[in-house]
Amino acid sequence: MEKRILGLDPGLAILGFGAILCPTTEKVATSKEDCSNSALKPVSEVVQLLDFGVIRTPARTEIGMRLCTIYEDLHTLIEQLQPDLVAIEKLFFYRMSSTISVAQARGVLMLVLAQCQVSVVEFTPAQVKQALTGYGNADKYDVQQAVARELNLEDIPQPDDAADALAIALTAWFSEF
Repeated sequence: MEKRILGLDPGLAILGFGAILCPTTEKVATSKEDCSNSALKPVSEVVQLLDFGVIRTPARTEIGMRLCTIYEDLHTLIEQLQPDLVAIEKLFFYRMSSTISVAQARGVLMLVLAQCQVSVVEFTPAQVKQALTGYGNADKYDVQQAVARELNLEDIPQPDDAADALAIALTAWFSEF
């Protein structure tokens, strides 16, 4: 059995997405006697990268139209990828002006996911960092390197928002099974 997980890094200007395919039956201990983490198959042997990228909205466009673009593009993405689970980063306060626009975009995401009846899990930035690096205060580059390593990629996925979305999807997989 396989599970498709879509990670979303919410934003108004740039919304990152990353989808992975996770075989649920492969993440098992290799023997009954040895149930340590080292007995689990490495992620790169079982998790498959499906797609990643971004949804962009032009800065000079009226906010309502930008939200409509996110709404329409996310519906299309959900149709194409058919995720079993969507993982989203919880809202994190950087600056008040950007937090409001990210919250508006996040509201549209939640609406689309509810309309599509997709299960949703949320993670804080610290939870994502902890899951991928073992350190909740890791820097962005360390997390991106972990994404590339876990998915057996030669390069860090670009742009950063897409790499962040893949990190969120991997966090969901680590916590789900």
